[in-house]
Amino acid sequence: MTRETLLKKAIEHLSKLPEQEILKVSDFAEFLLYRIDNQILSEGVQEMVSSGNAFQFLEEEEDLYCESDLKQRYK
Repeated sequence: MTRETLLKKAIEHLSKLPEQEILKVSDFAEFLLYRIDNQILSEGVQEMVSSGNAFQFLEEEEDLYCESDLKQRYK
């Protein structure tokens, strides 16, 4: 189905519902849009963090300990 067909079908169904049920559908649609916006925002932040140099110092950190520092080894 095309987007236009789906919208027409949804509007037909909505027009048959009582006002209280239309409010529920509207709230649910608002929730879905909010969730999509949050997902887009989260992906943007993740991309920005991964492409930035804010945590580059962690890659350059020297090893503080080695195996010879162990007092006891566990299997």
